Amino acid sequence: MKHLGANVVRIHLQLGRFMQGPAEPNEAALDRLDRLVKLAERVRLYLDLTGLACYHKADIPGWYDSLPEQDRWEVQARFWEAVAGRCAGSPAVFCYDLMNEPVLSGNGKETEWLLGELGGKYFVQRITLDLAGRTQREVASAWVDRLVKAIRSHDDRHLITVGVIPWVQVFPKARPLFYSKEVAENLDFASVHFYPETGKIDEAIKALAAYDVGKPVVIEEMFPLKCSADQLGEFIEKSRATACGWIGFYWGKTPEEYRQSGTLPDALVLAWLELFQRRAGISDL
Repeated sequence: MKHLGANVVRIHLQLGRFMQGPAEPNEAALDRLDRLVKLAERVRLYLDLTGLACYHKADIPGWYDSLPEQDRWEVQARFWEAVAGRCAGSPAVFCYDLMNEPVLSGNGKETEWLLGELGGKYFVQRITLDLAGRTQREVASAWVDRLVKAIRSHDDRHLITVGVIPWVQVFPKARPLFYSKEVAENLDFASVHFYPETGKIDEAIKALAAYDVGKPVVIEEMFPLKCSADQLGEFIEKSRATACGWIGFYWGKTPEEYRQSGTLPDALVLAWLELFQRRAGISDL
């Protein structure tokens, strides 16, 4: 999966392809990443490298899924050490996103690391199955700090973030977890994922304001999934008071190819790409 910004492409790196065992990175996968990074350098794109992807259950190693929390975190740290070790010197890397939409368990014990199946994929992962007497902020802070330490052992230059679901939009009295003062100390900017709904643009803007925590804010995912392209444009315009960057979806086909398709899903993507072209001042994709 890739996402396109004015000059930022989001790349999702699957843990199962980059780790052959708990302590064994896959050198072939890292070599492919090297080639991708060099290509980005040549075409002058920046990469948002989002790690630890486990979107398809079939691609998750059995040994990984059975690990207890701390051992699982250590594998995640080794993943990031391997990736940062390869990417540290590249000017094409915009940032490392520790994990797409991590969540924590509540007061009870959970049994599954993945949740929220959508179209056969799992975009949301738990970072613990049991708080075990800890607060959510204590767990989130320990997890972020462990992975940031892994990256910084090889790369003290590139930005680090975590792309999150804006739960404030769902629960108005909620407060950001990963961008609370206790957790976000070692994160360089806030990344939030928004899919504004028709008639609720102002509510989305109000929720976005909760992530204005003294760090730059990037809307790392957005798409006219629940609203029109024009309404997404309204959201972008109104979000300028808080956000300094926006990234949306791109699947590799040109607008002209989508125009010839005639299907509803392709029409939605076309509307987004045309909005992107207008906003970015691009005449051709």
